Amino acid sequence: MTRTMEWAARGDHMRGIPRKMVIMAVGAFAKAVANFLNTTTVHNADKLINLVRSRPPGVPLITVSNHMSTLDDPVMWGFKGFPISDSNLARWALAAEDICFKNPLLTYFFRTGKCIPITRGGGIYQEHMNEALERLSDGEWLHTFPEGKVSQEDAPIRRLKWGTASLIVRSPVTPIVLPIVHRGFEEEARH
Repeated sequence: MTRTMEWAARGDHMRGIPRKMVIMAVGAFAKAVANFLNTTTVHNADKLINLVRSRPPGVPLITVSNHMSTLDDPVMWGFKGFPISDSNLARWALAAEDICFKNPLLTYFFRTGKCIPITRGGGIYQEHMNEALERLSDGEWLHTFPEGKVSQEDAPIRRLKWGTASLIVRSPVTPIVLPIVHRGFEEEARH
């Protein structure tokens, strides 16, 4: 595995301006897709928003969800009332290295957008899992897709991979874990 622009993932890279720009642009895209191109209904949104904005200091948050489309993240965060344009509140996400980090431009974009490259099938002790643990030790929010890949099966969730469980167990501070199930993004992916 190659080391992939860790410097671009740092909040102080170019005074945080590239991160803010990427988060705001992707946030605007997510809001447009979720609110203007789709009908979005969110149950218990207040719980998620409260955990993102005001969980106890230093306590990490891990959200886990099914994975129906390559646009799940970021579109699932585009619902009304969600603070998607605040780069300090934005989630970190585990992202497939073979899809999101194919070339230097994509690598820079996803790294500044708070994505951590993961080699699918690379095991729970691969290099960048340590980066995810560092974000958790900083009390950050990390989103994972424990299925490990997009699945459009008509079932709530498939067999889970060990990576998310490993992060929960190995986190230096016990994280709050919030499961999320979403439906409908696979319909947009087929059109």
